[in-house]
Amino acid sequence: MSGAELSVVLAGGGTAGHVSPMLAIADAVARRWPDAKILTVGTASGMETTLVPAAGYELATIPRVPLPRRPSADVLKLPGRLRTAIAASERILRDAGASVLVGVGGYVSAPMYIAARRLKVPVVIHEANAKPGLANRLGARWAAAVAVAFDNTRLPGAQWVGMPMNPAIAYLERSRHRSAARTALGLDPDKPTLVITGGSSGAASINRTAAGSQDVFASVDVQVLHITGRGKQNFDADGALVQNQHYRQVEYVDGMQNAYAAADLLVARAGAATVCEVSAVGLPSILVPLPHGNGEQALNAAGVVAAGGAELVPDAEFTPEWASTRLPRLFWDESTLARMSEAAESMGIKDAAEQMARLVAQVAGVR
Repeated sequence: MSGAELSVVLAGGGTAGHVSPMLAIADAVARRWPDAKILTVGTASGMETTLVPAAGYELATIPRVPLPRRPSADVLKLPGRLRTAIAASERILRDAGASVLVGVGGYVSAPMYIAARRLKVPVVIHEANAKPGLANRLGARWAAAVAVAFDNTRLPGAQWVGMPMNPAIAYLERSRHRSAARTALGLDPDKPTLVITGGSSGAASINRTAAGSQDVFASVDVQVLHITGRGKQNFDADGALVQNQHYRQVEYVDGMQNAYAAADLLVARAGAATVCEVSAVGLPSILVPLPHGNGEQALNAAGVVAAGGAELVPDAEFTPEWASTRLPRLFWDESTLARMSEAAESMGIKDAAEQMARLVAQVAGVR
């Protein structure tokens, strides 16, 4: 098969954690084989409905098939919903003349995996989290190839490739772009910088600690860029937006590569993409895993924490008191941050998207 005959269908969606690596894989395939046909598949309610068209790819949708978390009448509806989604998946794969299906998990992936198996379309899976999701655990049983972002992920036959990501992040030279990035973000280009983020939707506990640590920031003499999430800004007792020489808050940053370049230290949740991105760029971090869920964020962070590139702080312990104790020690000893940077970068993988493109070609039989 030539590159012009290659037809790649990519399935995933719901959250940016699924959509972003899917698009990074699609971009890597398109860079290597510009004539290849690329189609993405999601649902009509996930973030893929905006992110995929913005990236320039066609999006097909299938019905969402959530698994009931507790016994209810919805359990009785599950077989019918799954049959409908599988039938829609089969039509998409046939119409696309799919050479290969690439799945990244999420509600859409399980029906697509089952449809691909029925049609004998080879499957390539990428699992972003250290603790694999149900759809990828299912598909991995018959997939032609399985790739994972973390080396502690347990899936049959998995190979560690890292997290497919935007090249602007993967190949970022932080020191080269630091001054320009700080200026673009409204910061002093020469001042030590702490970036705090809870992700695009914000994190209430992280935001509260940032709001309550203004004296700490001033005492350490660092500037803080706080990415609060939309509608999550910090206001003072008089209802005024908190902004001062040590603290600047924004709801959103378009292009996290600028935030990574600007930062000497990052405080963030331990989502899979964040952990892999800070490792790739060698950015020291304080990772505060979500306090609920299945514990996957702490597992995501385990490798870079063990290497010394990040510190793990339980959500309940990330308080202004913690900040007053730990932040001065970090910022007053530059050698600590330098060691953390080297350790983080030692865990980073920059070419995961390219590795996935090669894996897709291998499974599809592209010459």
